[in-house]
Amino acid sequence: MTATPLVTDPATIVTDCGRRAAAAAPRMAAAADHEVSAALRGMAALLAETADTVLIANAADVEAAERAGTTGALLDRLRLDRARLDAMAESLLDLADVPSPPTDTVLEERPDGLRLIERRRPVGVIGANFEARPNVVVDVASQLIKSRNAGVLRTGGAALASATALMEAVVAPALAGAGLDPDAVVLVTDPRRECAVELVRRPGLIPLVILRGSGDTTRSLGLEAAQHGVRTLAHADGGGVLYVDRAAPAELARTLVTSSLDRLGVCNRLNLLLVDRHRWDDLVPGLVELLDTHGLKASLPPHEHALGHEWALDDGHEGTVTLAPADGPGDAATIANRETSGLAAAIVTADEASAREFLDTYAGTGAFWNATTRLLDGVKLRRVPETGINVDHVPGPRGPVVYTDLCLRQYVVVPASTTIGRGAP
Repeated sequence: MTATPLVTDPATIVTDCGRRAAAAAPRMAAAADHEVSAALRGMAALLAETADTVLIANAADVEAAERAGTTGALLDRLRLDRARLDAMAESLLDLADVPSPPTDTVLEERPDGLRLIERRRPVGVIGANFEARPNVVVDVASQLIKSRNAGVLRTGGAALASATALMEAVVAPALAGAGLDPDAVVLVTDPRRECAVELVRRPGLIPLVILRGSGDTTRSLGLEAAQHGVRTLAHADGGGVLYVDRAAPAELARTLVTSSLDRLGVCNRLNLLLVDRHRWDDLVPGLVELLDTHGLKASLPPHEHALGHEWALDDGHEGTVTLAPADGPGDAATIANRETSGLAAAIVTADEASAREFLDTYAGTGAFWNATTRLLDGVKLRRVPETGINVDHVPGPRGPVVYTDLCLRQYVVVPASTTIGRGAP
């Protein structure tokens, strides 16, 4: 039996989604604090009330992925269960309780009788493209709502049933129940990749797009966006780095290695393990044995791949960690800067001078001392869900991007005699 072809082209589909979100954006921008909180609390409640519906849809996605030969780490990203739904709901409740930052901040009472104000304004419509991670539907939607933006979400076919269930059973009814327009967050329900391309081609309708996914996909979409004047918040590559210093307590090093590998399909997991050359013979055999105990493989010198090769994106080889020597903390940080994406790097050491040298040299988005790079996550680090992680080396939000980052800065100048900027209506 031949499937009925899709008759609507991707450009039309995405444009329609963008227009619906744009129509809802003014109401979203004007939402009161209690309406925003009600929407988030409604999403949390509906995650519990409609869990069976969501999990049935997710099971269909997982079953299809297994038939397609999807590997364990990618299936882990795709799979939802009661515990993950409960964690998502808890994050929503926490977010609902977080006070919104002030709209206006007075920068200066000027000597010429004027007041200079910095005002936060919503972007309007923000796009988001992500792959087989259905929890991102709730993460991104919650951040859009909290920041009073509207949005267009797009995922591929692998997670589309789960994403659709979450939108229809959780996000849209929660918005409506809070008195907001359910079209404030719209899902592109067509799985064709061309829809992702169209999402980054509309600067007047969707000026900012959050890109989450595998390296090649994100890089190509980022290039397409740049060519069309669309700004992106994205990271194409990840991979955490852990440097075991000359003064590292061996047991702490083992603990951090283990805690950095609790999930293999995430970008902030341990990817490159650097060991001080003076400790190499002492520590590496035990570290290799530790990895083996957890069913993981150590890639030892000489390497047939780049030091920063991201194993989480290497289908079928996710359970691998690269080991390499470093000549002290400065060299370790330099290797991390040169060979990796600049996502996150950590040092384990009992020596503060070594820690300072490492932290001062590493230029990535997250630098850690005696802590795991798995902390580079919105909920773990910022106590709120994230829309994604940005590793750009330009001004703007870096690391986990949360609702406080999804705004435009506007300068407002008014007579100092007015109450504008002082919190009065």
